[in-house]
Amino acid sequence: MRWQTSLVVALVAVGLVPVFGILALLLRDPDRANVVRTLATIGRGYVDPNRRPSFGERVGRPLAGRLGRLGRALTVGDAVARLQRLLDRAGNPPAWPVERVIAAKGIGLILGLAGGVLFGLVLGGAATVLLCTVGGAAFGFFAPDLAIYNTGVKRQEELRRSLPDVLDTLTICVEAGQGFDAALAQVARNGKGPMAGEAARVLQEMRIGKSRVEALRSMAARTTVTELRGFASAVVNASTLGVPVAQVLREQSREMRTRRRQRAEELAQKVPIKILFPTLFCLFPALFVVILGPGVINIIHSFSN
Repeated sequence: MRWQTSLVVALVAVGLVPVFGILALLLRDPDRANVVRTLATIGRGYVDPNRRPSFGERVGRPLAGRLGRLGRALTVGDAVARLQRLLDRAGNPPAWPVERVIAAKGIGLILGLAGGVLFGLVLGGAATVLLCTVGGAAFGFFAPDLAIYNTGVKRQEELRRSLPDVLDTLTICVEAGQGFDAALAQVARNGKGPMAGEAARVLQEMRIGKSRVEALRSMAARTTVTELRGFASAVVNASTLGVPVAQVLREQSREMRTRRRQRAEELAQKVPIKILFPTLFCLFPALFVVILGPGVINIIHSFSN
C-alpha cells in the first residue's frame, strides 16, 4: 500500500508540471511580453527568420487555447456578464481579462478533475472516487470566480474605508475655488488605493465622451458600497437640479464621518461577544488547572494514604 501511495504522488507531481506551465503562460502579461519581444528585436537590429519557436509557443499555447475553448463552452448564459461584474468590483486587474479568466476556468476544471480522481484512488472506494472527482472538478472550475470575488470584497472594503477622506479632499478643493472635475483630478493624481483608481476612471470616461452624470452612474454600478452609491447619486442630482456642488459635498462629508464613527462604535460593541468563546475554551481551562490542580493532587494523595 505504501508503494502505491508513493506511485500516485509521483504521478500527480509529474502531471502538475505541464499544468503549471500552461498557467504561467496564461498569467504572463501579454502587453509586457510584446514590449519585451519588441525591445529584444530592436536591440538585435533584425528578426531572425530561422528562429525556432520555443516549447511554450509550440505546445503550451495551443493546449491553453483548447482548454480556453473548453472553459468558453462551459461558460454559458449570463455567466460572462457576471464575470465582468466581478472583475469590475475587483478593479479589472490588467493581467485578468474575461477571456483569460474563462481559460483559467477550463484549466482549473481539468486540474481539479485529475486531482480528484487521484485523491479518490488514494482513499479507495468507488463512491469516494466519484465524490472526489465531482468535488475536485467543481472546485477547479469555480476557483477563479472565488478568487476574483474575494479580491472584489477586499477592494470594496477599502473603498468604504477611504471614502470619507476622499470626500474631505473634494470638499476642500471645491471650497478653495476648483471645479468638481479638477477636484476629482486632484484625488486621482495625489490619492492612493482603489478610490483614486475610480476617480481616474471617471475622468477617463468623461474624456472619451461620457457626461459627468453617465460616468458617475457607471461608477455607482461598479461598486456595492452603499455610501459610494449615495455620493454618486447626490452629485448627479446636484448636477441635474443646479444645486451647488460644494454644499452637497459638505453634507456628504459630514454624513460619511458620522457613519464611520457609528461603524466603529458598532464594531467595538461586538468585541466582547467575539472574545467570549475564545476566553471560555482557551483561558478558563488553563486557569482551572492552575487553581484546582494542587487541591486535586492533595485529595488524591489523601485517599491513597
